[in-house]
Amino acid sequence: MTSEQRRIQPRKQPRQVRAELTRQRILAAAAHIFAEYGYAAGTTNRIAEQARVSIGSLYQYYPNKDAILAELLTRHLDGDRATETLRAHKDRPDPLEQIVRVFVHTVIDNHLDDPELLRIMIEQAPRSAELLERITRLEWEMVGDLRDLLNRHPEVRVHDKDTAARLVASTVELTVHQLVASPGSIDLTRLENELVAMVTGYLRADR
Repeated sequence: MTSEQRRIQPRKQPRQVRAELTRQRILAAAAHIFAEYGYAAGTTNRIAEQARVSIGSLYQYYPNKDAILAELLTRHLDGDRATETLRAHKDRPDPLEQIVRVFVHTVIDNHLDDPELLRIMIEQAPRSAELLERITRLEWEMVGDLRDLLNRHPEVRVHDKDTAARLVASTVELTVHQLVASPGSIDLTRLENELVAMVTGYLRADR
């Protein structure tokens, strides 16, 4: 393990229910503090106070706030259900627009817990080589499932399905990331409708 990996690795994996509850309190407190104060001002002292634990107890679990933010990002990735949604529609004869809508809706829903925290995670979360590899693996899993869908669905007319799958995955994920996490609010129903229309129209075009 490199020094960078050690810097953002949790120090202690809870084995008892009480310890796990303490860790969950620290993570919940950190999410609140980062969202309210920003990352620079979101100190471990503030996190410990919000979690109602001593700073020494916090450091038993995490060496620094980078490690806490990295774990919050990992939990965000673990909660992504977009690929699972695509697989659920793999063998169902649903209309293309309906499948695209469920996919887009799921991606949006994955990003609604705390938009301000999401923005901080996107812009400031430390990324170890292990975490970057995990992000890349999840991205390629989504691309693979989209490609399978495009190859079998009779409404899809676009010829280069590999490129199309990569474009759809990137367009939906990055658009939702940026617009949901941006300081200004956006009408989520309109965002969903426009993304669905854009993606469905692209996939049905004979090019």
